[in-house]
Amino acid sequence: MATILRRFAMPGCSSRRCLGVFLREMHSRTSPLNPRDGPRLLAGGSIPLTAYSRTHSRWQHTKAADPPEVELHRLVGEDNGIVEVLMCRHKARNALGYVFVSQMRGLVSSLSEDSAVRVVIFRSLVPGVFCAGADLKERARMNDAMSDSFVHMLRTLMTQIASLPMPTIAAMDGAALGGGLEMALACDLRTASHSAQMGLIETTRGLLPGAGGSQRLPRTVGMTLAKELIYTGKRVGGQKALEMGLVNRSVEQNETGDAALREALSLAREILPQAPIAVRLAKEAMDRGIEVDITSAMKIEKMCYALVIPTKDRREGMDAFIEKRPPRYTGQ
Repeated sequence: MATILRRFAMPGCSSRRCLGVFLREMHSRTSPLNPRDGPRLLAGGSIPLTAYSRTHSRWQHTKAADPPEVELHRLVGEDNGIVEVLMCRHKARNALGYVFVSQMRGLVSSLSEDSAVRVVIFRSLVPGVFCAGADLKERARMNDAMSDSFVHMLRTLMTQIASLPMPTIAAMDGAALGGGLEMALACDLRTASHSAQMGLIETTRGLLPGAGGSQRLPRTVGMTLAKELIYTGKRVGGQKALEMGLVNRSVEQNETGDAALREALSLAREILPQAPIAVRLAKEAMDRGIEVDITSAMKIEKMCYALVIPTKDRREGMDAFIEKRPPRYTGQ
């Protein structure tokens, strides 16, 4: 993200270098694994992904001719700038298998440097399910070392999603269980149908959340509720999830089964007209600031704010206010 911030900064901005250094320092304290290292390293850099891929080459070979399990859909017209990540592993209810996760990581990596993308929506094409969690049939064929490496791969994927510079929304029109909910928690915002079922159910399988759920759930709903949900493996519906702050919006399911998606699109359309640089920097300030003490967080906010000042979008916002017209932001 520091690279993106430097690209956003205009020549002569005195805070540009300071922000880059400061964010790198804070990043080293709070996130030892760089998501850009994901394609090359697993397990904190000790296990090359290439070796892991060779171990799983049989799975890749058998899946090579199959349809993609994850696809990208760019909206056009008035929705230009909104991108949908489509999960379409129909036979396995979007279970987090090796091929699915590999394709998702590549797709998320491609989005991370795309300045034309304003909002990303993660959604399912499988009726009645967002993501059913781990592929337990595939996991059963792994030995302990392979399983540990794959969980590191999952954790890296969730870090990649959380590190995307633009706002992300998970549209849950069905079950989001285990790793499926961990994926939704890695997004900035979440919408759900009332009929959706959500839960970190790993303790019912003799496990605990291993792809960020034990850390992101407490930060989302508070420690007391998170402990109850994880200890019991409880599932909650969309309305209950809204009450506890797990989702931003919950709506009655419709006949086409895409009520959460429609609500996510509505939310994305509220974000779309805003200044994209300001939105990205606001996300950076919040995401970095929440992980450090308040004094350091205020420094992060100050530096991010300084990067907005020399942008054309900031001047356009001021001009539009004075001229009493809608602003026309260009992302510059």
